[in-house]
Amino acid sequence: MATQPADAVTEAPITGDQLLAMGDIGPCELVEGRIVPIKPTGFEHGHYEGNFFEHLKTFVRQRRLGRVVVGEVGIYTRRNPDTVRGVDAAFISYERLAQRQKKRGFLDIAPELIVEILSPDDPWSEVTQKLREYFAIGVKLVWIADPVSRTVYVYRALTDVREFGEADHLTGDDVLPGFSVPVAQLFED
Repeated sequence: MATQPADAVTEAPITGDQLLAMGDIGPCELVEGRIVPIKPTGFEHGHYEGNFFEHLKTFVRQRRLGRVVVGEVGIYTRRNPDTVRGVDAAFISYERLAQRQKKRGFLDIAPELIVEILSPDDPWSEVTQKLREYFAIGVKLVWIADPVSRTVYVYRALTDVREFGEADHLTGDDVLPGFSVPVAQLFED
């Protein structure tokens, strides 16, 4: 009887629910049913993530628009096999929250806004893949923040992007009408 080489054996894909049930297994994402470890972010990344969260949460809370979440929040971007992406920050309206199928666990509906803070070793191909996934599930706006250039790239689609530098004000467009913050404040140390 022939045996398969060790590297030919593949594990069966797991679901997002199975990943959640594993508890704290360390930083990871689920990509097409496979656990993909991710490196913890650095201090600066976390600080900038907090800056975005602070400005968004203040605006959203004052207007009672929905929820702002932060900290590698798991969001389903695909089912069968499941993909669960961890986003740095997101805004989701109360209207969309009411559509959740499960009240616990990973977010099973698209937020309106996702914020991703780039790390120095983030390959652009992976960022682009995440953008594809986010727009495919109905995300309206994605902010990609680049701490090195102190720039925020605002995506409404893969081919619809605007660049905001330190001298500019980042706005919420039609997703968060009236929201405006100087980009320089988002990158304050």
